[in-house]
Amino acid sequence: MRRARPGAVPRGAGGSVHARRAVAEERALTSVEAGEDFDDEQQPEAVSEADARAERRPVSKLWHITLSVSGAESPLTEVRRGLEQLAHDHPFLLTSRYANDHAEIRYWEEARDLHDAAAVALRLWGEHRSSAKLPPWEIVGLEVIDRETYHQRIAEGYGPPPAAPVGVHPF
Repeated sequence: MRRARPGAVPRGAGGSVHARRAVAEERALTSVEAGEDFDDEQQPEAVSEADARAERRPVSKLWHITLSVSGAESPLTEVRRGLEQLAHDHPFLLTSRYANDHAEIRYWEEARDLHDAAAVALRLWGEHRSSAKLPPWEIVGLEVIDRETYHQRIAEGYGPPPAAPVGVHPF
């Protein structure tokens, strides 16, 4: 199962934070491209589920993640700086909203299934807490939905509006 993002230095391969940052800075940040095994019916070159099973390669999908964290109050400037650093370290973030005692992070994750996407999302805050100097908050909510459900909700007027203001914003 592939959990790394395209172009990322494997964490267990001795790559330093600076090496990972250098690789991240080389990537275009204008859009999120799906991997070569991404399952999309509108793309004729996409790998079908039957082909992936025949090759013993899992089909990955895009999942929309909303991660909510909360804890003791922290200065707003420190919360904002930490979330901006997280967005720099994790360039797939769409938007973050914050207050002095809670925050919400929204982004897309490529994963084989919901379980893998949720596992990666649940590690995000803890893995970046020290490097981004994030507040010592706990994860209090997680929503993982597939791309089709996300777009269906938006089309029907339910759920959060699309993350048009990309970046870090106060609530």
